[in-house]
Amino acid sequence: MRYVFNMPILGANEIIQMASVVIVMLAMPGAAQAERHIRVDVLDDAIGRHGRLLGDLLARAISIYILSMLAIRGWAKLADAAEYGDATNMLAIPFWPFYGLVVLGAVLHALVLFIQLIDILRHGAAGDE
Repeated sequence: MRYVFNMPILGANEIIQMASVVIVMLAMPGAAQAERHIRVDVLDDAIGRHGRLLGDLLARAISIYILSMLAIRGWAKLADAAEYGDATNMLAIPFWPFYGLVVLGAVLHALVLFIQLIDILRHGAAGDE
């Protein structure tokens, strides 16, 4: 459209920015559940079974903490955005639904990681025989 009519599409940047946040935050829990995140196992042989177990536990515990903080701060931002009517400049798209989706994604991701953490405590680290 931009090149056909020789004019920019108003609000395209806003739509792309908001959609990107939603896509990433809602895809993360699914990727975590399917264990599709990047995992570096260069040191697995050197640190052994117990080191891998500790690494898996620490990685998930730290991630749960960070995602919890993101959800808490996101909820506060959602409330502020809804109260004050914060919106994008060009299209006046309200911010609060997007903050809500960030919170939802963070909570779901933390929940997936918590379930994995419990599973690791019960059955051991991935790749253990």
